Amino acid sequence: MKLYIAVIGLGFLTMVSCTKTAETPKVIYENEKSASKVDYQKIDSTEIKIADLPVKFEGTNFLLHPIGDVRVYNTGSSKYGSSKTNNQVSYTISNYSSPEITGFISNVMFQHKDSVALKPLTTNRMEILSITYLDELALKTNKQLLVYTLVDVDTNKDGRYDDNDIKTLYISNVNGTKFTKLTPDLHELLEWKTIDNKLYFRSIEDINKNGEFDSKDAVHYSFVNLMADEWKIETYNPLN
Repeated sequence: MKLYIAVIGLGFLTMVSCTKTAETPKVIYENEKSASKVDYQKIDSTEIKIADLPVKFEGTNFLLHPIGDVRVYNTGSSKYGSSKTNNQVSYTISNYSSPEITGFISNVMFQHKDSVALKPLTTNRMEILSITYLDELALKTNKQLLVYTLVDVDTNKDGRYDDNDIKTLYISNVNGTKFTKLTPDLHELLEWKTIDNKLYFRSIEDINKNGEFDSKDAVHYSFVNLMADEWKIETYNPLN
């Protein structure tokens, strides 16, 4: 019995070890150049996309049409003993709860409420995880801005844009213009918040280039003056 338990324990440790080995780093550096620069991919025009019904943030004049893919989920179940899997199809791209849109959004089409013209947010491939309308800033200053958390590069080289890649921070006007990246390339966004007329955010840099973000890496602190004509990133160190 003791030998049997020992064999099971050894097998379990081997399985855990294999599982850890199979984990994919968040960043894979192909060469010295890729350790500091990223290549942004253009949207594949041959891919079939669908759109959600538009969202209009209160007090604005623009409609946002979230664009994305039909998502197929494997439930893992079978019917009447058949080995055929039961797939569920979702045509929902996003969820809206004021003042934020979340989901799996590959692009956004912007439309003025009195126009039929549509303009895309970007021509680059990306996975937008959230879009936040800065409603309190708009009430105080009449400046209408959107903040995005998204994946803009397949940093782990697995062919997908998802949570396993580096998340970044972007900002734009409420009509999608001046779409600007705030976090430096290959920095993982940790969090962001607005205080008065400034947007503060933290990011982490993989300084030892091991492909993972851990306690040995560097945390950077930055802010942007949202009222400025140009969103210039300022760094600061609260630990000094």
